[in-house]
Amino acid sequence: MFEHLLVPLDGSRLAEAALPAAATLARRLGSRVTLVHIVEPDAPQEIHGERHLSDPAEAGAYLHEVAAHAFSPGVPVKTHMHDAGEGVAPSIVASAGELEAGLVVMCTHGEGGLRTWLLGSIAQQVVALGTTPVLLVQPDGAAATPAFACRRLLVPLDGQAGHEQGLAVAAELARACPAELHLLLVVPTLATLPGELGTAARLLPAATRNWLDLWEEDAWAHLHQEATGLQASGLHAAAEVCRGDPAAGIARAAESARADLIVMGTHGKSGMEAFWSGSVAAQVARHSRVPLLLVPVREVGSDS
Repeated sequence: MFEHLLVPLDGSRLAEAALPAAATLARRLGSRVTLVHIVEPDAPQEIHGERHLSDPAEAGAYLHEVAAHAFSPGVPVKTHMHDAGEGVAPSIVASAGELEAGLVVMCTHGEGGLRTWLLGSIAQQVVALGTTPVLLVQPDGAAATPAFACRRLLVPLDGQAGHEQGLAVAAELARACPAELHLLLVVPTLATLPGELGTAARLLPAATRNWLDLWEEDAWAHLHQEATGLQASGLHAAAEVCRGDPAAGIARAAESARADLIVMGTHGKSGMEAFWSGSVAAQVARHSRVPLLLVPVREVGSDS
């Protein structure tokens, strides 16, 4: 799996936060790596408070230097330059398609600061526009290149087959690393039910509580079935059901389980505004500093 990793770099230390994750996965999975720099016309002189690489020759030399120092000798690493005529994020997506990358590894920095995911930030656009899985690493303000491990994977599920396609990717990754799987399903409370469900809950609180209790029972049964199947295939898998807000629950579970990575299926191609305005994935990224692997899902029964 993930035979080819694409790592976008702009020359900043923040972007280099993705390198430890790429190096670890390349070594564990036997992947080849391509470091890509998007050449922007009329690029700003600085980016993230650092000098921006705008000269193609200088950028090429930088990528070759990173390739020589950031990866183990046995990892095949190439470099690639792409003209940003269509914009930085679309160029990253185009590079992933052109080079047939299986995974894009990048950090989540944006113009609003390390912890702020602004609509239109490069990381968000890459997820929303592309069909390639994206591993997002959040840099630490004190250390731009945090260490990366892949020993425990948190896999949030919601019982919908289309959304749980990320579980298959997580299982493959767990088998290759190897790693433990921690399956999680967050059942809402009366207060955290969204939209029309929340309105109905306030009108029928007793009936809603009974419904949520049944939902929790079904959640345990579903996760037990999934965990049992994974264990039968030789993987170590545990299950957890909790109540509350999905994003906050995922963030708490990641901390308590000491997860190294959160793996989620997501509908990235449904449109940026729709995707990010109510996306649990985007909220998880705001709540947690654990790296987040987003797997674009296909509609069940779709061949597209």
